[in-house]
Amino acid sequence: MSYMQGRVAHDADSHVMEDREWLNAFIEKEFEGKLRPLFGKKRTPLDDQLDKAKARKTDPQADAKAADNPIAGPKGWLAYGAFDPDERKKVLDNLGFATQLVFPTAGLGPVMAARDDDERYAASRAYNRAIAAFSKGDKRLIPVAYVPLDDPGAALAGMKAALDDGCGAVSFSAAAPAGRSPGHPDYDPIWSLLSERSVPFMLHIGPGTKTQPKGFRNNGRERAPDLHGGGENLRFCDYMMLWYAPQVFLTAMVYDGVFMRFPQLRGGVIESGAGWVPDFLRQLDLAHKSFGRTDPYLQQLDMKPSEYIRRAVKFTPFPGEDVGHMIRDAGPELFLFSSDYPHPEGTKDPFGRFERTMDGIDEEAKEKFYRTNYEQMMGL
Repeated sequence: MSYMQGRVAHDADSHVMEDREWLNAFIEKEFEGKLRPLFGKKRTPLDDQLDKAKARKTDPQADAKAADNPIAGPKGWLAYGAFDPDERKKVLDNLGFATQLVFPTAGLGPVMAARDDDERYAASRAYNRAIAAFSKGDKRLIPVAYVPLDDPGAALAGMKAALDDGCGAVSFSAAAPAGRSPGHPDYDPIWSLLSERSVPFMLHIGPGTKTQPKGFRNNGRERAPDLHGGGENLRFCDYMMLWYAPQVFLTAMVYDGVFMRFPQLRGGVIESGAGWVPDFLRQLDLAHKSFGRTDPYLQQLDMKPSEYIRRAVKFTPFPGEDVGHMIRDAGPELFLFSSDYPHPEGTKDPFGRFERTMDGIDEEAKEKFYRTNYEQMMGL
């Protein structure tokens, strides 16, 4: 029996761990040498991990051992199937996921470091081709494209190309693109295309995520290591702000009428926790009640703000969050299972950790968490 113990489940968050050459074959000729490389030129411990993982393919015993229980094995670049698509197929066989969304780890570095829109969209196109190629050999892998919204026309063209190439979802930064709200009419063609093709948008930790303001880091203490033990990723005070950017983005999507104009639009907030969601819905409705008498835009809405979110958006809790409490508080239709494989945040037993919080939750609600909420989001 698979890790999921025979339960039909979809994984709403997994990653590829890119190696040094991961993007090279997908960069357009005119931009070769112009985009920032995924990693620096100097050899680092990353290369030692890559060498060890690649050497495993020539050792049948080591390969079989790594494939036997990947969720409990090494994470990061040493994880089975971290960057090798053939290994990832065996991972899915072992874990038993019906499908798995695939996000980047370092693949968006050149997009974030681009000096202008030409480089930014060239890097995005290369990334989207690479993630589609990684996922092409197995229908269970659903690649998630990334498209910057800075230039609405270029964003629409890049999104069409990514969807035509096989990407099954599109991720955006949770920040205001080029100083515009995501609810600006310039972006209506994007929301229209996603609606027509029944493809969800994604907000994932990373682009646009709010972190602790610099002034608060000046605390007279040496800077602590990040979650992965590195130098510049995610720390306690940053974790406490993960949900701010998605809240601001989704509030704009409600207030500016996007969810009203595009009732078929669906989306997911991935790897930003979900314990905040029940109170977010309450606060949306409280603000609507408080300001609705005088705000003409609120008066135009044809549903309460929380009802748009319930219809359109799903959220992935972290393993260890009390999913049972969330379901009892806000209902079973909002939350999604995810493993975060092969990132360490997903833990060695995400299924078990979620299950231990769901005493008293009936089978229908569990089925929504593991399966049907995802299928609704993805238009399956």
